[in-house]
Amino acid sequence: MDKRKSDILSGVFWKFSERILAQLISTVVAIVLARILSPDEYGTVSLVMVFISISNVIMTAGFNTSLIQKKDADNLDFSTVFFFSIGFSLVLYAILYAISPFVAKFYNIAELKPVLRILALAIPVMAVNSVQQAYVSRHMMFKRFFWSTLFGTMLSGVVGLVLAYRGFGVYALVAQNLTNTVVDTTVLWFTVKWRPSWVFSFDRLKGLFSYGWKLLVQNIVVNIYSSLRSLIIGKAYTTADLAYYTKGSQYPNLIATNVDTALNSALFPAVAKEQNDVSRVRSMTRRTTKLSSFIMAPILIGFMAVADSFLGFLLTDKWLPAAPYLRIICMVLIFLPAQTAMLQAIKAVGRSDVVLKIDIPVRVFATVVLFLSVQFGVIYVAMSEVAVTIFGTAMYMLAAKKVVDYTPTQVLSDFLPNVCTAAVMGVATWLLGKAVPFSWGPCLIIQVAFGACCYVALSAITKNESFFYIINVLKSWLASRKGKV
Repeated sequence: MDKRKSDILSGVFWKFSERILAQLISTVVAIVLARILSPDEYGTVSLVMVFISISNVIMTAGFNTSLIQKKDADNLDFSTVFFFSIGFSLVLYAILYAISPFVAKFYNIAELKPVLRILALAIPVMAVNSVQQAYVSRHMMFKRFFWSTLFGTMLSGVVGLVLAYRGFGVYALVAQNLTNTVVDTTVLWFTVKWRPSWVFSFDRLKGLFSYGWKLLVQNIVVNIYSSLRSLIIGKAYTTADLAYYTKGSQYPNLIATNVDTALNSALFPAVAKEQNDVSRVRSMTRRTTKLSSFIMAPILIGFMAVADSFLGFLLTDKWLPAAPYLRIICMVLIFLPAQTAMLQAIKAVGRSDVVLKIDIPVRVFATVVLFLSVQFGVIYVAMSEVAVTIFGTAMYMLAAKKVVDYTPTQVLSDFLPNVCTAAVMGVATWLLGKAVPFSWGPCLIIQVAFGACCYVALSAITKNESFFYIINVLKSWLASRKGKV
């Protein structure tokens, strides 16, 4: 194996390990903190993090991606971006510091003022971190990410838990977020040998910005859009409502995003190699839709069935109001496998322009539906996401038909049977949860075990194509392993 392939595989391994590690530790810490802290405290930090996230996108201005993309980026480029980012981050901090009283008054939450001012201290640290990450990514030193994430996530988790147990409330979450950023950046500072030189070039900055500004605009639009619901819920309703909505979204998204990414990470390059053969692209896309929906549908619908048991057992009864939002987000994510498969196929054949044409009407529709739904209640805001997802899926089906001749009828026939099978399992699992006279913990275990057995049995009885495809793949893999022994 040549050095470049070895570096790529090593990078993939360490990056994947870093993501799994971070999410595993963060999830455990988040569960413990949710059992200690109140929904109102979670909602306050969720609201502030919207401003921090948008500020971080504006601060980087696409420069970190530009540094990775530029073929001959040298120390002058990195140093220029480093000093610009530091200076700009201080300006952004000053702006957030100044507007914090107005934000607190707008939302009628006095605690937002100190919380925003303290959490905004992370922005200058993020400025340093963004250049570090660009350097590490450019040189494929992903092992550094693993260690910085390990120490940052673990130490911040300890800080958050200790302060929460000592009764610091919302400031336990503030300290956790701030500590994570500081430790992550500090570890990279000592493990990555790059240091900025006392040089600066406006010409280099201008050249990098000419590439990065497009990414800046796109990222700002995406970030603001994804944060819009939180901002509106926080204003129109209470921080507790925002916390229930956020927590209800967190776990389905965590599972669905990771499974979907794992299943489709190889699709884009594989399809791209076949981009001149439309029939082959369509065949690969259909296989991906079938397999990913076969795996994702039972997980999401099963999650809907055990929502009460899951939240009651892991987060305590005070988080049960998040159950309806969890179920709604699961409904939204059921369409993700088909959307992702169609999107990857469209991009792989070189039609990224079609993606933009789809994105604009979907976002316009989503914004209109959001503002119409917010006047009726938070649950209707969540339900509006279902309408947006259905509309978006329909748009993708029309585009897939035009680009790779993947017809809407084929799309529906590829993922709806799996959804229907999972729905039967979900109803049976939900009814079982209502019938068993046990506490949340035993009830959850019984429901999960029953749901898994039920789905496997239904797949075998209905002779599901994807089920037997996976069985054959596993048999072939086991046979090859035995042959090596």
